[in-house]
Amino acid sequence: MYAIVDIAGQQFKVSKDQELFVHKLKEATPGAQIQLDKVLLIEDAGNVKIGTPVVEGAKVIATILEPLIKGDKVIVFKKKRRKGYKRKKGHRQQFSKILINDILH
Repeated sequence: MYAIVDIAGQQFKVSKDQELFVHKLKEATPGAQIQLDKVLLIEDAGNVKIGTPVVEGAKVIATILEPLIKGDKVIVFKKKRRKGYKRKKGHRQQFSKILINDILH
C-alpha cells in the first residue's frame, strides 16, 4: 500500500513506516502528529484510487521526528570574466524529518 501526497508544495510517494525529509514545516514540534489531507493517489493491493484533484476522505497520519534539520551546503559562485567580478555565497536548506504512521482511505 502506498500513497502520493502533496507536502509543502512537493509530491512524495509514501508508505507505512517510511521516514522522509520534507521542506521545513511551520509550527512543528518533535513528537507531534500531523494529518496530511492532500492525498492525490492511493494504491491498495492493486486497487488504485486517483483523486480529482484529491481523494475524498483519504488522510495520511505522520509524526514529526525532528522539526529542523539543515541540509548540505550549496555553494553559489558567480563570476564575470575580465571584469574582476566574483561573488561566493553558501546556502543550507532547512528540512523536517517525518515518519509516516498510517494511510487511511
